[in-house]
Amino acid sequence: MKELSEIFGIEIINSELFKQALTHPSYTKEHNIDYTLSYERLEFLGDAVLKLAISDILYKKYPDYTEGNMSKIRSIIVSDAMLFDIAKKLGIPQLLIIAKHEEKTGCRKLESVSACAFEAILGAYYLDGKFKKLLKFIKKVFNPYIEDIDKNFEKFNAKAILQEYTQSQTKSIPEYKIIEESGPPHNRTFKIEVWYKNEMLATASGKSKKDAEQKCAYDACKKLGIIQ
Repeated sequence: MKELSEIFGIEIINSELFKQALTHPSYTKEHNIDYTLSYERLEFLGDAVLKLAISDILYKKYPDYTEGNMSKIRSIIVSDAMLFDIAKKLGIPQLLIIAKHEEKTGCRKLESVSACAFEAILGAYYLDGKFKKLLKFIKKVFNPYIEDIDKNFEKFNAKAILQEYTQSQTKSIPEYKIIEESGPPHNRTFKIEVWYKNEMLATASGKSKKDAEQKCAYDACKKLGIIQ
């Protein structure tokens, strides 16, 4: 709890809340503990806290943006991939409480697990009465990511851009094909191709299917001249 408090720079009052936020469901099952003592319920709350905080930041930061513009940026910033990147940089994964058998399978390194735990921690801070301090923390940590997404939006939203283009041309959508999977279960690499009108437009690799598809779509958009 001391280390977690130092990471966030926010004092912890109810340590049990944060123990729960760091506890993977596998641990409660392994030790025959009530499942509600894992991070899942706090994750539900933390997800709402994060969306509110990001919405507040976007609303004030971009006064000329439409609801649609802000929604698109928010959907990217609260994605598992983005939250995993932030959680990893903060050192959240090594604090997780995980069952021994799940530890052996590489559960601690999974994108979704760290993303869920991060949201659960936000939920715990909310219940601990630290919402105002939490807003300041989220603004400080997430602001560089928000500015990067705003500046390079086409890179982060390439799949949607490509699909809108293909549907406007032929009312059909691109097809993504996994052509190779490699690496252990907890650290997979996916190689994917994107096809349109029986033509392979691009190929790319990523640590998740979504990541590889996004990179594929971005290269395809550049090839078709949709984006620069």
